[in-house]
Amino acid sequence: MPTYRGYSKEQIVSLIDHTLLKPEATANDLDACIDTALASEVKAMCIRPMDVAYSAKALSGSNVLLCTVVGFPHGTVTTHTKVQETIEAVKNGALEIDMVMNLGAFATGDHLFVQEDIEAVVKATKGTNAKAIVKVILETCLWSREQIIAACQLSVAAGADFVKTSTGFHSSGATVEAIKTMRETVGDGIGVKASGGIRTLDALIDMAEAGASRVGASGTAAILLEFAEKAQ
Repeated sequence: MPTYRGYSKEQIVSLIDHTLLKPEATANDLDACIDTALASEVKAMCIRPMDVAYSAKALSGSNVLLCTVVGFPHGTVTTHTKVQETIEAVKNGALEIDMVMNLGAFATGDHLFVQEDIEAVVKATKGTNAKAIVKVILETCLWSREQIIAACQLSVAAGADFVKTSTGFHSSGATVEAIKTMRETVGDGIGVKASGGIRTLDALIDMAEAGASRVGASGTAAILLEFAEKAQ
């Protein structure tokens, strides 16, 4: 079986959340995203809330999990709004919710509010579909190492299934250092997702080796083409 840096193609695609979150993405862009997700057999496809119902039908019968975002991209909508977004998304077929924690509250130091905000989304997700999961987007480029640790601890205490680096809409995305810090903090109990600026096969593997169990990528086809060229 061909491998690159010790990873098979199956291992690579099992890490990928194929992503289309550009606000200006068209219906044709969405169809292309679905086609890539299905052809590549990625772990999940992460799309805008408006695209969930359509995508759920398109992915029906496949093994590709459907993911969407909540409170995106700033995390500063009210908790009630996040809960309603979550319930609608899960009812429409989303099995994974990538929520943005309240960045303003966290920056202020209101950790109780941040935790309760996450808890409310976790409750809404599990209450609508017990099999659905929640990933908490921390926007790690904003925070010190100590703050990343604190945000991870709040996410774990709130019952989240994953912590995630970035929205892809801020100044920078995932770094190896942030992933290592997140994995060291949460241990093996929950997932760690790297997202934001991961465009090459080597970057994806770097994130996996640092501790990421999922990697968000919009350039999945290019990454897999690179694998085909480099694998031996």
